Amino acid sequence: MCWPGMPMPKLHIEGRWLIDEDGNKVNLHGFGQTYSPWFNEQGSKWNNYDVNACLKYNKDIMDGVLDRAGWKMTYVRMHMDPYWSNTPGMWPDGEGDISAFSFDRFKKYLDQVFIPMAEYAISKGLYVVMRPPGVCPEKIEVGGNYHKYLKQVWGHVASTKRLTDNPYVMFELANEPVQIKGTDGNYGAGSDACNQALTQFFQEIVDLMRENGCQNILWVPGTAYQSQYAGFAKYPIKGENIGYAVHVYPGWYGSDAIEPSHELGGSYGGGYDSFAAGWKNQIEPCAAIAPMLVTEMDWLPSKYQASWGKSITGQMLGQGFGANFKLLADRTGNIGWMLFTGPELLARFDGKPGSAGNYTMYNDPDGCMWSAYHWFNEYAGVEIPEVKSVDLFFSPRGIDAYDETVILTGSSKGAALIADRGIGVDFNVNGDIDVEISNPDVLNWDGSSFTALRPGESECDVKYTIDGKKETKSLKFISTPFPLLNGYFNPSIWENGSFNESTGEITTGQYGFAGWKYGGGLDLSSYKYLICEVENPGGGLSLRLFDTDNYWSDPAMYDFGNNSRIVIDLKNMKSNNNHVAVDPSHLYIIGFWTYGGHTFKIKNMFPTDNPNATAVDAISKDKEINADGVVFNLQGIRVASSISEISTPGIYIVNGKKIAVK
Repeated sequence: MCWPGMPMPKLHIEGRWLIDEDGNKVNLHGFGQTYSPWFNEQGSKWNNYDVNACLKYNKDIMDGVLDRAGWKMTYVRMHMDPYWSNTPGMWPDGEGDISAFSFDRFKKYLDQVFIPMAEYAISKGLYVVMRPPGVCPEKIEVGGNYHKYLKQVWGHVASTKRLTDNPYVMFELANEPVQIKGTDGNYGAGSDACNQALTQFFQEIVDLMRENGCQNILWVPGTAYQSQYAGFAKYPIKGENIGYAVHVYPGWYGSDAIEPSHELGGSYGGGYDSFAAGWKNQIEPCAAIAPMLVTEMDWLPSKYQASWGKSITGQMLGQGFGANFKLLADRTGNIGWMLFTGPELLARFDGKPGSAGNYTMYNDPDGCMWSAYHWFNEYAGVEIPEVKSVDLFFSPRGIDAYDETVILTGSSKGAALIADRGIGVDFNVNGDIDVEISNPDVLNWDGSSFTALRPGESECDVKYTIDGKKETKSLKFISTPFPLLNGYFNPSIWENGSFNESTGEITTGQYGFAGWKYGGGLDLSSYKYLICEVENPGGGLSLRLFDTDNYWSDPAMYDFGNNSRIVIDLKNMKSNNNHVAVDPSHLYIIGFWTYGGHTFKIKNMFPTDNPNATAVDAISKDKEINADGVVFNLQGIRVASSISEISTPGIYIVNGKKIAVK
């Protein structure tokens, strides 16, 4: 890697990797700067288009981040803020409005502000990623006004030799596209038609820049505020030195958020497993073909009011955002990332630990600054606190572990070696985990996660090495679709709800949603019906089933009214708004909506071929009793209709709850 006083290697892209001149794989880590009075401490430091004051302040902040605070950064993302390029006295209608843009002013201040800052950053050992003035309007289209605007900006930049002759400068082609007009004429994000149009939109910009002589690395954004990337795997941008710029905030990709955050609005997530499922759907397909660079991300508990993202670092494989992000990024391998926390705050970081009850935003282990500072040191090979212990953990972390453990059918359970260095932050340990599975029809291991393919049981041996000592952990997984267990049932898929595992009581937030999320999709297509029985219906209670991994899509909806039992015909489900078929072979979210403040219980929930079946029928039908007297239901799960029936030790599902019998 490159630091001040050392020669900076030139970088290029080969396949899915950012590569230096010696063939080493590189992931960049950095921060962002925006050059306008408001974003430089709310106008308290300079104003009135004072170029010298702007440069002086921002160079000093950069010195503070790198020299005084000692952050091990390797790139800075520079916003060429429209403060400089908009005509004074004109007030655009939102950040996406380009009516005040002056091309002459942009050219002038590119030379006077942005290039000098880029050159100064490079002198400090930083690569530079420059983004255009402002943000995308909510709707863009090929050949539209904003497309023409970006071509004008990048066409000039691509002809500016002070930038294009500098191998340490890169360009992020737009900031946060939301919707694009698809090839079918409809605006949206993520559809095949929209993905085709998005590639065409940026391909034309890339081709223009290459024609104008720019061979620098280009980072291409996705739609939905830079959160959707699966389409690029099918329709990649053509050419050399192309990567993809992604934004990651708490609440996105199924990650945990303490409260709504940033433009998309956050919601409570499902810990690591939900985050990993969203990551697998949107990030991994793109990362399989090109490097990716996170150009916006941060997190802090909301009480500090000092970050865009509101969440906690948490624990790897458990609840929280930051630690799970690092684990996913490191496992993907070709993900660089940054903190979007204000650089003036980063410059004040002093590395001094705090104490519980007296933490500040700088030393709280659940804040991004404390954790990222030490993770960046780790990436840079700088000495960090020694390892106190290393253990093998499974998700959901914090759930009591037995020799037998539940896994949600259609979902995954991660495993990782995690080190404790005594500073309140997890460090993932690189090391092979070998797994032998007895029933591969039920369970699969992909090198980082177990996936439950269908209901049933499977034994497995997990083998790993810590400090040269070989360890083996033998487990039995029970794959079941509707466990009423903490870590599996999520009361806060939308809005903040509650779930009492011991009593089974569920209360959603206002207009909230509680239930299960299936990262790989739950397949109920072999059954005819899904029966759900509840206690205390009311409060607008409805059961909803989604065949897309998006809570804001159009689900099948079934209102309870005053009824305690509903029977769903799985073969004939229709979505609520568009009345199109909902496919039972891949259900990603199943759960319960209420107006909020109403407490109910799920008494029984099971698939069956008999619309008149009872829970006892589901347990006894086609049952098998093995030599130990253990009863299995039609899904292959150890079951009992009451605890009194259980005489053989093991883990059972009793009315949806896991019971350990010793």
